[in-house]
Amino acid sequence: MNNTRIKLCGLSRLEDIEEANRLKPDYIGFVFWEKSRRNVPLDKARELKMALLPGIKAVGVFVDESPERIAGLLREEIIDAAQLHGHEDEEYIKRLRTLAPGKPIIKAFVIRNKEDLEAAEKSSADLLLLDSGTGTGKAFDHELLKEAAITKPYFLAGGLGPDNVGKAIDVLSPFGVDVSSGIETEGVKDPVKMKQFTDAVRCAGNDTDEKR
Repeated sequence: MNNTRIKLCGLSRLEDIEEANRLKPDYIGFVFWEKSRRNVPLDKARELKMALLPGIKAVGVFVDESPERIAGLLREEIIDAAQLHGHEDEEYIKRLRTLAPGKPIIKAFVIRNKEDLEAAEKSSADLLLLDSGTGTGKAFDHELLKEAAITKPYFLAGGLGPDNVGKAIDVLSPFGVDVSSGIETEGVKDPVKMKQFTDAVRCAGNDTDEKR
């Protein structure tokens, strides 16, 4: 049975949240990075979180943000987990755990070779996010991940969309899949693509199961 978790990232409008509530992914993502076009101001994030169904976890996406600010958002329950995309090291993660005990930490790694995978495996984060390259839309070399047989649970990200996410799940069986640009049209979240993506994830592996 396919239990791949779904994370729809970069939501920034009330209508995005309303569609997520209909589709019921496991996670949604708010980007707290001013250089991103998907950046969500604090007040807006608070409003969006209040509109989100309780069963869907909100993940805050950060790049070299102060652990104190992240911990504040976690304590205020604007987000339920922190996703780190910068140069955050083990000391940083330890500090964040001290400030916000019990809150899940996701560490993102751009994977270009086996050395990158080895570095990811050493992380003390609760979950990993393995990206083919932040914001490039380029898909992964599946064989690289398959051969590495990474043991830590991870979200697969980078270049995923409704047309290829099912194959990626069949090949790699990740803990979860993360999508942002793959569910957008002209830079805006597209409800049709959001539904197509979640349907594709939930249907992944069905053909394989039927053949057994």
